[in-house]
Amino acid sequence: MTTSTQLGPDRMLDVREIPCSIKHGLIIQTFIDLKVGEHFILRNGHDPVPLRYQFEAEFPAAFTWEHVHNLPEDVAVKITKVQLLTGLPKVVAGSCGGHHCGGVGWVRALARLPTPVVCMMTVR
Repeated sequence: MTTSTQLGPDRMLDVREIPCSIKHGLIIQTFIDLKVGEHFILRNGHDPVPLRYQFEAEFPAAFTWEHVHNLPEDVAVKITKVQLLTGLPKVVAGSCGGHHCGGVGWVRALARLPTPVVCMMTVR
């Protein structure tokens, strides 16, 4: 899946209207598709803290995360790829088992899975 066509000239990925069931997978795939040194601006309706934890777990030292603005219902984060990725996760559906994200999330493909899958979404 290539997401470069979903980023406009402003490098903005606005996910405020995208259902949670596909949001994280789209964001992660957008990051994977970046070249080293490229970035995108993520617009979301809240501070995407669980997503940052996913990035830290999956892509340690491969990204920078900079808040452009952090308003109550409008958050913009600049995500930059700073190094090549190794052992890439593959975005797949049906991993969360019906938690907050509606039962469709992402996990590493089983062929590359070194540890058990844990849904990163908070159960409310």
